[in-house]
Amino acid sequence: MHRKQLLALVSVLAFAALGLIPAAASAWAPAGQATVHPGVMTFTEGAQCTSNFVFQDGSNTYLGQAAHCSGTGAATETDGCDSASLPVGTAVEVDGASQPGTMVYNSWLAMQAAGESDTETCAYNDLALIRLNPADVANTNPSVPGFGGPTGVGSWGGTGSTVYTYGNSSLRGGVTVLSPKQGTVLQSSPGGWSHDVYTATPGIPGDSGSGFLNASGGAIGVLSTVQLAPLAGSNGVGTLSNELAYARSHGFGGLQLVPGTEPFNANTVGAVLKGLGV
Repeated sequence: MHRKQLLALVSVLAFAALGLIPAAASAWAPAGQATVHPGVMTFTEGAQCTSNFVFQDGSNTYLGQAAHCSGTGAATETDGCDSASLPVGTAVEVDGASQPGTMVYNSWLAMQAAGESDTETCAYNDLALIRLNPADVANTNPSVPGFGGPTGVGSWGGTGSTVYTYGNSSLRGGVTVLSPKQGTVLQSSPGGWSHDVYTATPGIPGDSGSGFLNASGGAIGVLSTVQLAPLAGSNGVGTLSNELAYARSHGFGGLQLVPGTEPFNANTVGAVLKGLGV
C-alpha cells in the first residue's frame, strides 16, 4: 500500500472511530425490508408528523422531524424563539420501530436557550432530532422511499428549480400514490433560510417535517408550514444545511446526514409505481 493510501485509510478509520462519518451501507437493513426510514410517521404526545432524513452522531442514530411537532402552543405560534415546546427527553412514537424514540434536540429550545434574535433564524429554524432506540437501528435504512438518495446535503436552486419530496400524512389513508411529489421553487426568503414551494399535491397536516431533495438527490429542506398568503397552497420549506449548522454549534458537533443506500432517481412516476409495488 502506498504511503498516501495508508494515510487516507488511517484518516477514515480515525474519523469513523470518532463517529464523524456515516456507517457503511452494509450496516443498514435492505431498503425494501427496513421498517424505519425517511418518511415514516412520528407521534409526539399525539401530534403527528413525517420524518425527513436519517442522521448520526457518534454511536447515536436519529430521525429528523420538524421542531414544531413538539410545540405546545397554538398552530399560529411559529416563531421558534418564543414558542413553547415539550422538553428534550420527550418520548416520540416512530412508525415501524419497536420502541419509542427520544427527542434529544429541538431547534426552538436551542434558540431560546441561546437567546437567538436573528429574525430569519427564529422564524425558519425548525428541526428536531429523534434518537432511535438501539434495538431499532438494525431495522433502519436511510433511503427516501421511491426516489432513493439522499446523496448528501445539497443546495437550493433558484426560482423555477425542481424539488422532490415524500409526504406520508395518515390523512391520506394509506394512499401511497399521493406520497411522492415533485415541486417547483417559487421564491426564497431574503436570508435564504426558507423557500416557498408548489407541489402537485400540497403538503397537508401530518406532512410537517418531510424532507426535500434537489434534482441531484441532495437533501435540502424540511417542510415547515402550509402557506395561506401570499402564495396560498404552497409550502414553506426550511434550509437543511442551515438547520444542521445550527445544531452542530449547539451541542451536536459531530452530526452528519446519512446518505441513502439506494441511488437517487428523479422520476416521480417511477416513485409512485414503486410505492404501488409495480
